[in-house]
Amino acid sequence: MRVRLVVTFVVVALISAVTATALAYRDARTAVLQRTQNAAVNDLRERVGVVAADVDLPPDERTLARFASKVSEGIGARIVVVRYQDLSATSDTLAETEGRITAELRAAVRAGSGARFQRVEWRGEPYLVVGLPVTYADGDRRTSGLEVFAITALRAERDDTAALLDSVRAGIVPVVVLAAVLALLAAGTVLRPVRKLGRATRELATGDLGSRVAVRGHDELADLARTFNETADALQASDAELRAQEAKARRFVADVSHELRTPLAAMTMVATVLEEDADQLPPDAARAARTVGAETARLSRLVDDLMEISRFDAKAVRLNASVTDLADTVRASLALRGWTDRVTAELRQGVRAVVDRRRVDVIVANLVGNALRHGAPPVTVTLAVDDGGEWVVLEVADHGPGLAPEARERVFDRFYKADAARTRSTDTGTDTGTDTGDRADSGDSGDSGGQGSGLGMAIALENARLHGGTIEVGQQPLGGAVFTLRLPLCTREEGE
Repeated sequence: MRVRLVVTFVVVALISAVTATALAYRDARTAVLQRTQNAAVNDLRERVGVVAADVDLPPDERTLARFASKVSEGIGARIVVVRYQDLSATSDTLAETEGRITAELRAAVRAGSGARFQRVEWRGEPYLVVGLPVTYADGDRRTSGLEVFAITALRAERDDTAALLDSVRAGIVPVVVLAAVLALLAAGTVLRPVRKLGRATRELATGDLGSRVAVRGHDELADLARTFNETADALQASDAELRAQEAKARRFVADVSHELRTPLAAMTMVATVLEEDADQLPPDAARAARTVGAETARLSRLVDDLMEISRFDAKAVRLNASVTDLADTVRASLALRGWTDRVTAELRQGVRAVVDRRRVDVIVANLVGNALRHGAPPVTVTLAVDDGGEWVVLEVADHGPGLAPEARERVFDRFYKADAARTRSTDTGTDTGTDTGDRADSGDSGDSGGQGSGLGMAIALENARLHGGTIEVGQQPLGGAVFTLRLPLCTREEGE
């Protein structure tokens, strides 16, 4: 914007200077030529009136020559040409006049009764030629047949106007320089608050809601700065209110989840007793007892997941990291849930990294459990190291229908559940939860049939990010979803 403003100032100044120069040159040239022309016509008329009284008509060449000399002497030794019918005489016998007195001017003088003039260019030099017919002074306006022409050089006038043009041209440079300086000053005055406003806007966009700009003056920029500050105030107030509401919601979820644990523990014990004695109950009562047990377990997993999510939101989760063999961790996770025979594992040996073993177990349980529930066999788990040797790559792939594009975009959202038609309703009777005291695994980590809580993939991603990694979802060329876990390959514990 600074460049555009300077260029605009300079262009406007240049156009104004050139226009003023052109107008000044035109007016000055016109004034100089007009003055010279009027002086030449008046001088010739007055001198001819004085000298013509002593001329006898009809004149001979000698009389014409004397007449031309006297007229020339009276008007500043200009070249004078006198014509009478076929006779002609010149005040300067060596001067060439034919090229300077045109046929058009002679015809105009012969046909008229007053002075005529014409500016001509001859041999690169400008001249003013004035023609005048000689008339009788006794009231008879008829011409005497004498025609007088005076040739005046305009070199001095040309040089004067050229000098004026040069001086005006020389003045254009300081005018343009001054315009550029003024443009820079104006740009600084105008753009400085704009830059401050832009910097404050960028700070606001990066999350600094306390960013403000100083308001100076009462112009449009001051109004804009004032509006920005008002908008920032409103945004800061809204952000504070939303943060307060979010904190309240998180506390509410954490408190509710915590309060539900005690009654759920009692319900779980009762449900366990009922399930153990289900074979001794009538069929309907046995079915109800097993349903109560399954739903109680599902509710317990949901409460645990809510508790874990609330800890992530409160930034209260910490890693209990140590050097771990990841292949052993994956195999143990599959064996714990009885998935060893249902999953094809291709695990690179000797891959060790500093991780929280329990949280890696949660990630594996959620990814593999999701593939078993929603995909189709074979389900494969691959552990490798990337080409750069900086990342551990764990891929979990299935051969089911895969995920639609909109589902891939939202699969890690909390409580998001893909189309129920994708769910494979299998009843394996396997309890896939992990009981590790303070549980972190999702209710989605089991292959229990039906829908999970919708928190499993979100918890898996949070655990991956806690390690400095990430989880990506993609589609295999022949169908089926593939989830890729990337963790940084660290070989030493932090702090060693």
